[in-house]
Amino acid sequence: MNNFKPNLIKAALITSGFAFGITPSAFAQEATADAAGDDTEVIQVTGIRGSLMRAQAIKMDNTSIVEVLSAEDIGKLPDTSVAESLARLPGLAGERRNGRTSGLSVRGFNENYVGTSLNGRELLGMGDNRGVEFDLYPTEIVSNILVYKTPEAGLINQGIGGTVDLQTVKPLGMEQSITLNGSFEKNAEDSANPDFDNDGHRLSFNYVDSFADDTIGVALTLATMESPRQEEQFGGWGYATANPDNAAPGVEVPEGTLILGGHDSLARSAMLERDSIAAVVQWAPSDKLTLQLDALYIDFVENDVKRGLEEGGPEWGGVDYTITKVEDGLVTEGYHDGFYSVVRNDAKEQNAELTTLGLNIAYELDENWTVSADLSSGKVDKTITDIESYSGVGRAGVEGRPITPRSWTMTSTGAVYGDHPTLPGVDLTDPSLISLAGPQAWGAPIIGSDAQDGFVNKPVFEEELDSIRFELDGYVEWGIFTNINVGINYSDRSKSKVNNGAYLTAPEYPGQGPIPDPVGVVNLDFIGINGVLGYDSLGLFNSGYYTVTDAGLVQNDRLGDTYEVEEQLTTVFAKLDINTELGDVFIKGNVGLQVVSADQSSTGFSTTSDVDGMTVAVPVTGGADYTDVLPTLNLSAEIYEGQFIRTALSKVISRPRMDDMRPNTQATFAFNDNQIANPDPANGPWGGSTGNPELKPLEADQFDLSYENYFADDGYFAVSFFFKDIKNWHRDTSVVADFSDVYIPTLHQASDGSAPVTFLGGVSSVLDGFEGFVRGYEFQASLPFSMIHESLDGFGMFASATFMTGKLDAAPGQTETRIPGLSEESYSLTAYYEMNGFEIRISGTKRDPFLTEQRGLSLSLVDATDQGGELWDAQIGYDFSESGIESLDGLRVTLQAQNITDEDTIQAAPNDGRQITRHQSFGANYLLGFNYSF
Repeated sequence: MNNFKPNLIKAALITSGFAFGITPSAFAQEATADAAGDDTEVIQVTGIRGSLMRAQAIKMDNTSIVEVLSAEDIGKLPDTSVAESLARLPGLAGERRNGRTSGLSVRGFNENYVGTSLNGRELLGMGDNRGVEFDLYPTEIVSNILVYKTPEAGLINQGIGGTVDLQTVKPLGMEQSITLNGSFEKNAEDSANPDFDNDGHRLSFNYVDSFADDTIGVALTLATMESPRQEEQFGGWGYATANPDNAAPGVEVPEGTLILGGHDSLARSAMLERDSIAAVVQWAPSDKLTLQLDALYIDFVENDVKRGLEEGGPEWGGVDYTITKVEDGLVTEGYHDGFYSVVRNDAKEQNAELTTLGLNIAYELDENWTVSADLSSGKVDKTITDIESYSGVGRAGVEGRPITPRSWTMTSTGAVYGDHPTLPGVDLTDPSLISLAGPQAWGAPIIGSDAQDGFVNKPVFEEELDSIRFELDGYVEWGIFTNINVGINYSDRSKSKVNNGAYLTAPEYPGQGPIPDPVGVVNLDFIGINGVLGYDSLGLFNSGYYTVTDAGLVQNDRLGDTYEVEEQLTTVFAKLDINTELGDVFIKGNVGLQVVSADQSSTGFSTTSDVDGMTVAVPVTGGADYTDVLPTLNLSAEIYEGQFIRTALSKVISRPRMDDMRPNTQATFAFNDNQIANPDPANGPWGGSTGNPELKPLEADQFDLSYENYFADDGYFAVSFFFKDIKNWHRDTSVVADFSDVYIPTLHQASDGSAPVTFLGGVSSVLDGFEGFVRGYEFQASLPFSMIHESLDGFGMFASATFMTGKLDAAPGQTETRIPGLSEESYSLTAYYEMNGFEIRISGTKRDPFLTEQRGLSLSLVDATDQGGELWDAQIGYDFSESGIESLDGLRVTLQAQNITDEDTIQAAPNDGRQITRHQSFGANYLLGFNYSF
């Protein structure tokens, strides 16, 4: 075997990794011992290069296949959010939502299929499901992040994609450190909404110290931020089949040509406010006993307004239209009239609080054996208040209202509108013309068919997670096995949703009145329209201006989507560490087993309508219990100094989505004359849905193989192959059902009293038992340019490329086979220069299209296709510690630019990128910041 002594830089990096949250390993202990026995000075490396070197040392030492992100210094990751930093790691890809990188895919699976933990404990998210919204966790609390691509038995919270473990500072034994971070943030685009700012700020305070002869360690982080976002959005309703009879003379419209059916386009302004407190307290009252308390509190509020237009178009809007140009099966130009424009002044407020506490107690029985207990408790409360407010040229049915005529041209950003060739336009910014009344006949029998001047969705989520874990860890001499770790973990989790909603009616109904206190004009020139009149709809709602009618009285999907899901998991695990030699090759790794016993139950409602159209709700329950057995094997062979071949075999699972586990059933009826008269069950008035409280986990058998070559302390390259054989997957399915049993003649009828043409409709549900696969290759390299030539000292780069393919069984009657979150190709590149205090970094990521979700009716999540994109960020900074100015020692200033190419987010039809359903543009974002440590 080629035994070698780790150099002192590497030893220092690994040792510093302990303080930054990494659990010591046998290699690290050996490296530290070797370093301690040498009189040579230990070199400490900081900044960008130091971060890469620490991450590389941790990656090299791990027996699992992992990716590592390490903070440059205490409280300083290189980005403003955890999500942005993670998105640059090999095999990972970020997803922007409303201009902010929030979602994350690991090896082709989005965050709903990725386990997330904080210091090894499962972390609650603030989303609708299990998936964590990574942008909500402040970078200031993080020291290291480990992404486990291959699991091990002691890793409790797993996912088919992998596991992301956020790690905080371990302060015991550290010297006192106080760090202040601050930044001023500004978006390149002016706020389109006059009542919203375009600048924000970030401030944080980090304190680390040890007391009482290094028996007590304390780390405290306080962080606050206000972050603005601006957005221009075109939203296409979808694409209908065009009528050839509507073609202009000389224009040919082939059969099956598609045409935009309408749009809702808006200018959005948002402000995210987040306050965070994180604390770690370690106490070692004796050489044998250590206690650690972790606490995290996040208070999150996001306010945004979306002001613009909703306008029907050809086929779906009841307008007269003329086709003037067709290209490759898509109408690209035309004009229409006949729709009363709906001026939308929508507003949303999201409030969420997360609290998590953890206590770990470790006791050394002797020099070889340690017993520990870990207790944790977490809670999330989240409320979304989403206001829709409608105004326009007058209430539906009022005579003499002007109809909005439009011409349109399809572009790469969606439709751009212009003047009608013969009809005059309508000025929707004129306060004397616009009134606070629904210009379309929207409503329900409970309020009147023309009385809906707005709507509020207000779902309330609550989630709790309590866990307790006991484990025993010790040294053994069992042939190739040198250590054993056994334990048991019990967790009790619950999540509830109350799906509140209400119709809003202006007080002047059945008349109409002017806009109360308009805030000004909102510019829509990005779609060719001069603008709309803006007002504060959330303020009107909160002040009691509207008459509020509970939608749950008649909408079956309110109680039909109100539920509570509970699950208790008991996990027994055992892991044996492997250390052996095969010839001259040193092999280490682990083999283990998890046995997970699940008991899940849920409560909800089954909803139908009575003869008066009122919702009838009956409580329902459901559940299941089962056991999963999950074996794991990780092997790492050092075939030559710094060169490793790693392989892994495992069975992995992801727990079912919690909204899919509800027991609810519901029947719905659309009070729409066109649908009532449609004989097609898919487009008729009947519909329904059911949950599935008996869902079992998603499951895959996994094989991994990688070659890693660490040719320098800050340089390596690696090639990986992975294959996931999906044995159980969940799919949304729809079957045709007969709704005759819930038909009420006096209720379920058209406006003229006629009965529905069909009593058949689709019922959606979630079923398991589907199979599939994901296969991929990863290439990554970190290269210091000083290895090319000494004149390039300080320059370096890190790059990766991931290539994946995968598919799932299609559900009956459907064609969707994509994995949620999988892009076939994704790339990342970071180039940097760091020398004499100067720090320059430019980073880019690129990913192909992928399947995702967006908010639909009643804020429900529906499938959508994101076209992917290319994002570039840059940062320049100076560390005054290198300046020789003693009074500025510890100060670092940075200027950061995000989204410097103003990359758009595009959702479109899977097979035709021209059929845009959502196009969002956000502008670049700039931050001027400082970091001061003393």
